[in-house]
Amino acid sequence: MTSLRPALAVTCGEPAGIGPDVTLLAWTRRGPFDLPPFYVRGDPEFFRARAARLGLAVPVLACTPQTAAELFEDALPVVPTGSAMSDRPGAPAANTGASVIASIDACVEDVRQGLAAAVVTNPIAKKVLYDAGFEHPGHTEYLGELATRFATGPFQPVMLLAGPRLMVVPVTIHVPLASVPQFLTARLIADTARIVHADLVTRFGLKQPRIAVAGLNPHAGEGGSMGTEDRDVIAPVLEVLKGEGLNVTGPWPADTLFHEAARETYDVVLGMYHDQVLIPVKTIGFDDTVNVTLGLPFVRTSPDHGTAFDIAGTGKARPDSFAAAVRMAAALSRNDALNKDDRAA
Repeated sequence: MTSLRPALAVTCGEPAGIGPDVTLLAWTRRGPFDLPPFYVRGDPEFFRARAARLGLAVPVLACTPQTAAELFEDALPVVPTGSAMSDRPGAPAANTGASVIASIDACVEDVRQGLAAAVVTNPIAKKVLYDAGFEHPGHTEYLGELATRFATGPFQPVMLLAGPRLMVVPVTIHVPLASVPQFLTARLIADTARIVHADLVTRFGLKQPRIAVAGLNPHAGEGGSMGTEDRDVIAPVLEVLKGEGLNVTGPWPADTLFHEAARETYDVVLGMYHDQVLIPVKTIGFDDTVNVTLGLPFVRTSPDHGTAFDIAGTGKARPDSFAAAVRMAAALSRNDALNKDDRAA
């Protein structure tokens, strides 16, 4: 039976990591995981070899994006990118970088052409890509550049970690802790909050998202006695956002923001730096949290884990986060399509 909606496009990820493992393992549990159809952009022979290494009876069929959905129940659909990859788990090599980048490019292009509903990215090894000439800090920044294929940019990608019991957004991401205050501008905080609000409305279906904003310093600065950023930078921005109709509160002391009762009072936490919000979200939901990129003209999700070279090819990887990323990509892309239809009507 042909699906009414395009399948999801999944990147191959770092071939020496667990991305291929969780993709194959999730497909074997597609029923229990309630997975919508997806296909992988990569090398079919590589996925056959990894399946054999893992002892998985997974039929792998080369196909096109258009035929992937109807094949999904009986085989793992793989759309070739034209680059061969070697099955060497735990042994990353610089010569695989071009294949990984080609997979990302092809998945985004498939969505642009309407051949895929959304992009799900498997984990990459940044050093491998850097050695291959990759000039971006990571996946998210590169996807922001690829977004200009859809419309005139620039786009500001925002990282949301979404679990069943907690959603968080770090305003600053991969910067040294000592540099956070200099990066933490009023404009960055405001723009991030606006993007979070817009995407939670259009893609997550929240009519008036409740955004709790964490302070930067202990006790949210204690009136300026423990740092002035909360009083002089964050608080004024929140007043501006409230005037625009956003439901924002704070800045709150981060140490009391993540317990069960507090989580009932908001939909998402906007934190000031990476570990401030990623530690609690991974503590509460390590295996079922999804990385979602907001602020793009297409839906992108990713499992919330890395390449895990030490267990690649062993069968020890858990596919739960990958499966959650696939389900969320399908749900968000459906909501996105409905909102676009409503705006066009």
